[in-house]
Amino acid sequence: MKNMKKIIVKLDKRSYPIYIGKNILSDKSIFSKIKEKKFALVTNNKIKSLHLKKIKTPSLKKDIIILKDGEKFKNQDSINKIYNHLLKNKFSRDSCLVAFGGGVIGDTTGYASATYQRGINFIQIPTTLLSMVDSSVGGKTGINHELGKNMIGAFHQPIAVIIDTENLKTLSIKQFNAGMAEVIKYGIIKDKKFFDWIEKNTDKIKEHDTQSLIKIIKRSCEIKSEIVAQDEKEKNIRALLNLGHTFGHAIENNLGYGKWLHGEAIACGFLIAASISVQLGKMKNSEYLKIKNLLESFNLPVKLPKDLNINKLFETMLLDKKVKDNSIVYILPNGIGKAYIANSISKKKVIKALKDHAS
Repeated sequence: MKNMKKIIVKLDKRSYPIYIGKNILSDKSIFSKIKEKKFALVTNNKIKSLHLKKIKTPSLKKDIIILKDGEKFKNQDSINKIYNHLLKNKFSRDSCLVAFGGGVIGDTTGYASATYQRGINFIQIPTTLLSMVDSSVGGKTGINHELGKNMIGAFHQPIAVIIDTENLKTLSIKQFNAGMAEVIKYGIIKDKKFFDWIEKNTDKIKEHDTQSLIKIIKRSCEIKSEIVAQDEKEKNIRALLNLGHTFGHAIENNLGYGKWLHGEAIACGFLIAASISVQLGKMKNSEYLKIKNLLESFNLPVKLPKDLNINKLFETMLLDKKVKDNSIVYILPNGIGKAYIANSISKKKVIKALKDHAS
């Protein structure tokens, strides 16, 4: 198909393709490569009404499981709904789940596929920018617990990721900008030229110029794929992908899931991380300001929500998955284009950064 891009996530026998392009959901040749015998497509009513007609492969639409829409429904009840459907309809190990939606649908479906009959295949068809550049790639699946985000889950790679830029047409500006937070993150941790390109092309990106969308999605997926190929289970450098997430997850938890979008929370989170790097002399203040200005150009928050208790926020951060020996492991930028794992940042410096970003 013309203008379709293909990336391979290189994981030996579990390698899989990412297809990126405009109107590719109507391309039956993509789905003809998938040999599973029985499919169940997991989505929500909003995505079903907006986008299901774009899929031209009938076998993918015979069995549809509808979940409720929203981060607060990324829970065990949704998992059980998927299990119940699969069991009642006699789905076996050679069956396949299709995650058709944003990050909540992708993470929930992925976790169901990782655990149903000890693991079945699944396909990711992300419909939001954030899920296209982040959650659909890399095999992290899971659900939330009331005490922490993504605390229950498994590493389980999809067999394919299919990204159609046309799905972004119905995305709200707020949701699109939240996805841009993850795109900007990739520039900060790995590719200064990419960061600079985003700065220079913000207008084209906001206008949904097709080639610009394909570029930001492709480069983001390339960076994530390269890191995942080196460290699938997050023993080392994959942790760099969590820039801003320790702060962001704590913000989401303290506000209540869904009050801020995930991308909004991690944008504020990695700006706070950048300010710690400035304190440590690892980043110039001018670089911090470049990040701040780029976030503001996409209307992303650069201050914590009002009335958020700083000490309570820090206590929530201690529940993060990246805590080791009761000490928080921080991902910090080392200038723009590099990042590092920091194991011993004083509470005093972190509290100062949090207070500096209070509303």
